[in-house]
Amino acid sequence: MTSTPADENNLIRWAEALSATARTGLGFTRSLYERERFEEILAIAADIRSHVSGGFHPDEQVAAWLDTVGEGVLGYVTPKVTVGAVVGNEDDEMLLVKRADSGVWLFPTGWADVGYSPSEVVIKEVAEETGIECEVIRLIAVVDGIRRGFTRIPLVSLVFHCRMTGGSLRPHPLECADVGFFAEHDLPDPVAGADSWAENAFRAIRGEDVVVDFDPPRSPPWRGEP
Repeated sequence: MTSTPADENNLIRWAEALSATARTGLGFTRSLYERERFEEILAIAADIRSHVSGGFHPDEQVAAWLDTVGEGVLGYVTPKVTVGAVVGNEDDEMLLVKRADSGVWLFPTGWADVGYSPSEVVIKEVAEETGIECEVIRLIAVVDGIRRGFTRIPLVSLVFHCRMTGGSLRPHPLECADVGFFAEHDLPDPVAGADSWAENAFRAIRGEDVVVDFDPPRSPPWRGEP
């Protein structure tokens, strides 16, 4: 097998996976010996993470990770969850928002909120960010943010196809610089990662049959893409 240099996405993925394993171990163990071993793994993960552009000094990264260690079930480290909404209108256009922080366009997204199902968060997030009311039709994507390269923290993104039912365009005053509906071949610039999701999203909006997009398993998972 020919080896190739690891890119930043893989370095982040390896570091975060090691960190999650170590922090979960610290949350469950009562053995001083095991705690020392898990803390050593954290130090190795922090060293890997420091080689990524914008990474913290290893000691700072270890301290930040240790601050998140809980006990028992609360200490089991899992990815964060986001939800996204591919909302279509009667003209088969897609609802996009221009993020106030980055100036990049994307479909409405947000963190999953405690007490809401993912589909309920979608409806709430779309209304808050854009002023548009919608109904959820189906799930069209479940993807790993680090593996797809659109985040540097462990997260899983659930993307739903939705249909506009009412409301009017009204960008959130803090989160969105602009909102609008756009046709497939008239997207604004720049749109985040459109090459990976736009075709499937517009197929869903047109009512065509689409499969749920997901990251296929790798064997073994730590050697990059199949």
